[in-house]
Amino acid sequence: MNLTRPRPCREVRALFDESTITVYQAYSPAIAWAAVAAQTFVSPFKTDRMSWIKPSFLWMMYRSGWATKPGQERVLAIRITRAGFETALAGAVLSHYESGLYADRGQWLERKTASPVRIQWDPERDLALNPLPWRSLQMGLSGSALRGYLDEWIIAIADITDDVHALRDHPDPAGIPAEEPYPLSEDIAATIGADDSVRE
Repeated sequence: MNLTRPRPCREVRALFDESTITVYQAYSPAIAWAAVAAQTFVSPFKTDRMSWIKPSFLWMMYRSGWATKPGQERVLAIRITRAGFETALAGAVLSHYESGLYADRGQWLERKTASPVRIQWDPERDLALNPLPWRSLQMGLSGSALRGYLDEWIIAIADITDDVHALRDHPDPAGIPAEEPYPLSEDIAATIGADDSVRE
């Protein structure tokens, strides 16, 4: 992943192929090992709370402290269908109100109440986990979206914690997944607040 080129401030970047996209989550060993065995999330995973998926590998490293924070000791790479990912994006709403995306705060609240999907844009990170001047997408799934994720969208789950620790101990840009700009329709880009404003 080239972290030096100019790019839009808000752009979905991910590891993907023609039919799947890879997202990341970090959990306790009990949840992670059960998920790898079942190839979906099962007990002790809780389905009554929002579950956040992250296409950015380095943002997951920042969030989990390279798989060292309590409850985030195992990092999982989850391949899901692009169709499921885009369905979730199309029905998403930002976690926080932005005047440029919604007619007013009332419209945002109405959509937030109706949607099981939340979007956040957080500063992307470099290999040293310093913030970069462009933002990375996080997507929170609950309700029907979470059920779709668990029952239909997941293709494969791999525990990559050993690779995470190796990269933490011996930083090497070549070890970062080759994330590229993810193609979005105009409607989806508008829904999630993706933009074309280039930041150096």
